[in-house]
Amino acid sequence: MRQCPSPGSPHATDSSVLQTSVDKVTGRVSRQFLDNLAIEEPLEIQLNYGPAGSRQTKSISVTMRTPGNDFELAAGFLMTEGVIHDANDIERIGYKGHLFHQSERPTGTTGAPQQNIVRVDLAPGVAVSLANLQRNFYTTSSCGICGKASLLALRTVCPPRATDNFRIDAQMLYDLPSRLRKSQGVFDHTGGLHAAGLFDSTGNLLALREDVGRHNAVDKLIGSEFLADRTPLRNRLLLLSGRASFELLQKALMGGIPMVAAVGAPSSLAVEVAREFDITLLGFLRANHFNIYHGSGRIEGQTGAKVASEKGEG
Repeated sequence: MRQCPSPGSPHATDSSVLQTSVDKVTGRVSRQFLDNLAIEEPLEIQLNYGPAGSRQTKSISVTMRTPGNDFELAAGFLMTEGVIHDANDIERIGYKGHLFHQSERPTGTTGAPQQNIVRVDLAPGVAVSLANLQRNFYTTSSCGICGKASLLALRTVCPPRATDNFRIDAQMLYDLPSRLRKSQGVFDHTGGLHAAGLFDSTGNLLALREDVGRHNAVDKLIGSEFLADRTPLRNRLLLLSGRASFELLQKALMGGIPMVAAVGAPSSLAVEVAREFDITLLGFLRANHFNIYHGSGRIEGQTGAKVASEKGEG
């Protein structure tokens, strides 16, 4: 639990940013100045479930996150891990000791010190698979699960896939990273947060979430759409400010997202997920270039000949 700051110690400027005094050295000259840090605190997600007469409460995840949008994070985590499938599966959600009904649940969260435990109450009729209650269930099994087994496990829980009709112009893609960056409010103060954004096919930024963890940013983003009953997201592009991993492609798949673009590199298993489930995947998206790892036919306006072999970003 964060304590009240003492004189001279770091102090919070808001729920996501902490200000502290640092020494900045340039050449041989040192000077003090105030620097902003992205706050990182643990969030415990508890699940309350079962028939009305025999409810159980289980702690299912502890993640280090940037405070804010905690209810979306919890809902997005449960949805992308295959624990719940409909917003109506959630009866109440809130901080421990202060639960809100669906109709009155606030959309924003503050992340005060006592608000580091979120409890999600499921409706009595919702069946819960205990096997899906561990974060990284597919990739961090103690027996050492392999890539092929991860894909097989993902096939068993992913929602039905619809025909992928999402198209976007290549020239439009070049503008997306700057649009995402310009909307990152907390990053402007700290320079230390990942972002995930949803865009439509005309390049409009529809929603954005930030967090110290890439997976948390995506959970918050998909969770906000899930709670608003807008999933599956079949007409949306997910843009990641960093690299694309298996886990992030898994979350896109569970959210019904047809196209994922990353500013950084994708992992080999992320590419396998894209090809297995027909998700258009782009990497190294910058102001004037990107790589297509799957779904080239869905990127419009491409011209030129293919090169037999290239290395690096191209």
